[in-house]
Amino acid sequence: MTAANRYTIGVPKEIKNNEFRVALTPGGARVLKHSGHEVLIEAGAGAGSGFTDEEYSREGVIVVPEAAGVWERADLILKVKEPLSSEFGFFRENQIVFTYLHLAAAVDLAHALVQKRVTGIAYETIQLQNGGLPLLTPMSEVAGRMSVQIGAHFLERFYGGRGILLGGVPGVPPAEVVVLGGGIVGTNAAKMALGLGADVVIVERSGDRMRYIDDIFGGRVKTLMSTPFHIAEAVRSADLLIGAVLIPGARAPKLVSEDMVRQMKKGSVIVDVAIDQGGSIATIDRVTTHSDPIYEKYGVIHYSVANMPGAVPRTSTIALTNATLPYVAELADKGFERAIHENAPLRLGVNTYAGRITHQAVAEAVDLPYVPMV
Repeated sequence: MTAANRYTIGVPKEIKNNEFRVALTPGGARVLKHSGHEVLIEAGAGAGSGFTDEEYSREGVIVVPEAAGVWERADLILKVKEPLSSEFGFFRENQIVFTYLHLAAAVDLAHALVQKRVTGIAYETIQLQNGGLPLLTPMSEVAGRMSVQIGAHFLERFYGGRGILLGGVPGVPPAEVVVLGGGIVGTNAAKMALGLGADVVIVERSGDRMRYIDDIFGGRVKTLMSTPFHIAEAVRSADLLIGAVLIPGARAPKLVSEDMVRQMKKGSVIVDVAIDQGGSIATIDRVTTHSDPIYEKYGVIHYSVANMPGAVPRTSTIALTNATLPYVAELADKGFERAIHENAPLRLGVNTYAGRITHQAVAEAVDLPYVPMV
């Protein structure tokens, strides 16, 4: 911090392939400026989401020509996606990086944050007492809804799909959409698939969650207990398979084996939303990009883009800022130590601090010692 209760907050431009989101809207910047904090943004950082440098400038934000200037001057860095290797050189001790880190699938990043003694706070591990993930929820809603749009697109024959319409037409049955996981991603995927007229099955391990799903969808969604047998049966019949499994901070479990994928219909489609946590499908062996999103294995189309909401950046950026801004403001207004002491969900978001891994699931995933926050 540059002065008591005053932070310099920096927003660099996202550099991940076809990532058009930005971590802060001009309206969000206004809130932080009103509290007396200095806000920096890299030139052009908001353009992909439809926010101009002039809009930020009108809110008193300092537009910095290059990323290095933002990283060098900011106490608190706000991003959307995890820093890439080309950004590791910007890290410095005691700097706070607040973003989606997904360290379970980014071992090199975890080591870099520890070595540089950077405080890494992950949006995805901030967790409420009821188990809710308030900063993951808006992007999970976007990704869940997008997964069905994307799956429907790649089921078209032109892309190698089965050539079927999700909802069918009179006299022709609809497609079967199988969703692994009944959380935020899964329920939003089901909502979209039902809206398009598909038959939907959700595979879920929690009996309470299945009862909730049955209730909110009025029995229109079939639910299956998550067992290897049920998963194999559901995967075999799927036209579109959506991976929507999440264990906060940890790698996603591999629920679908290579042999299960071999048994799928030729031209069926897999969309693995869990890819940013390592993926839940054994044949998802690479992260794809918006510019090259699919590959084929065993006759099945695989989609494994790790930043799906980046394709709809205007919606995603506004939804993300709505969720993150109260936590950013609390960090900046109170300072790190007081903020995490008073806000237990925020404390759970701290993945690295003072050269240590401070989240148990992350430590286990990256094979580094776990040292809890005191």
